[in-house]
Amino acid sequence: MKKLYEIYDKNVNLIQSNLLNREDLICRELEIGKHHFAVMYILGLCDSENISKLIISPITKSNIDGDVIEELTTKILLYSELNQESDCDKIVSEVLKGKAVLICDDESQAIIIELDKHSERSITEPPTSAVIRGPRNGFVENIKTNLSSLKNILQTKYFTTKSLSIGKETQTSVAMVYLSNIADQKIVDEIEKKLKMIDIDGILDSYYIAQFLETRKGSMFKQVGSTEKPDIVASKLLEGRVAIIVDNSPFVLTLPFILLEEMQGSNDYYSEKTHATMVRIIRLLSLFVTILLPGMYIAIELFHYRAIPLKYLITILNTTQGLPLTPLLEIVFVLVLFEILYEASIRMPRYLGQAMSIVGALILGDTAVKAGIVSPPAVMVVALSSISIYIIPDSSSQLSLLRFLFCLAGGLLGFYGITGGFIFLLLYLNDFDAYNTPYLGPVAPYIASDMKDFAVKADLTNMKTRPKSIPNHNQRRQT
Repeated sequence: MKKLYEIYDKNVNLIQSNLLNREDLICRELEIGKHHFAVMYILGLCDSENISKLIISPITKSNIDGDVIEELTTKILLYSELNQESDCDKIVSEVLKGKAVLICDDESQAIIIELDKHSERSITEPPTSAVIRGPRNGFVENIKTNLSSLKNILQTKYFTTKSLSIGKETQTSVAMVYLSNIADQKIVDEIEKKLKMIDIDGILDSYYIAQFLETRKGSMFKQVGSTEKPDIVASKLLEGRVAIIVDNSPFVLTLPFILLEEMQGSNDYYSEKTHATMVRIIRLLSLFVTILLPGMYIAIELFHYRAIPLKYLITILNTTQGLPLTPLLEIVFVLVLFEILYEASIRMPRYLGQAMSIVGALILGDTAVKAGIVSPPAVMVVALSSISIYIIPDSSSQLSLLRFLFCLAGGLLGFYGITGGFIFLLLYLNDFDAYNTPYLGPVAPYIASDMKDFAVKADLTNMKTRPKSIPNHNQRRQT
């Protein structure tokens, strides 16, 4: 830790040397009577116009007789965000974040002035979380704006923020947010400990942080929640969760995470309960269709064809006769083809992506059927499974991999392989217990009060307590 000297020239040289004398470091020196001042900032990160108006102009018009630092902070620099600092490393860190530093002669304290300039996009509705009714604002890439969005919703004295800087080279600002009267302090401390243990050169997105917060390393399943909507984060904070906001990322992380969250959507809480229940049941059925349908189709064709009604069996035999591929290879071929089309549509220019999807899905699929490479039922099964996967878009990558695994299980062992694989999957997920929270709650273990917000959604007036699946204080939500 390097401290500033009480010598003006040494302090200026010390900060310049710690910033490697970079060319974009501006050092504006002033001489007012007997006093010398230096305003230092990085060009492009700091608001040069405000530096002239709020720092240089007031100093040049002043007449300092007494204590320099005291007069600057109380009489001359009429700016709300001023801090005094003597540690050179902290001063350099603040300058790199876009703040200006004022060096005064014969003073071992520097004044840090928050005049950073950020260009950010306007607050809009997130593309991944569109709603018919409810708040339409989303998070942006600025951590201060995101914190303000949450504070506007949760106007309570218990709103607690803990700030950290993570990344040796990026020094990314990270904020851990929770409600101190609801969140479990043990979970808060555990998450904070994990954040402080992160030792990496750079954090470019919140996904980097999520990987360090996972309790079961190497698992394919999602263990940290993420969203782009402030109202969703606010609702999770009110349940006792902890939110982690990362600068330069519009995705806010939430912990603890349970699988039930994937079945819920913003529209569920802004629409009538019977409609929300119907939509959730459809999501649940779509989950099984996505994972199991291709594997079951393979198993029926190879091992259990007697389970198919006779008329449909004749149709399948007519369409699959003479195909060069086995049912397993046929489905795998179509799945890989759909994955290629998906990846290509993402990476192509936007105005070509939609055309590519139409050409691939219609023309290429139809041509493959007419060429006798694949059968129409196989294309239909994979298409239905691929459409269903995006009802839960946040878990599409995990569901896609599970679909492949169940295809192999059905192709090798039939229904026995699918049943055994599904039982193993349930046992594996039931063993998850991250941050003292059951991953399959409230189903396993069964929690009756939490079932009001599972597949069948109860009316808001009936959900009087917070979820017991999430450790929290103050269980009573409403009287």
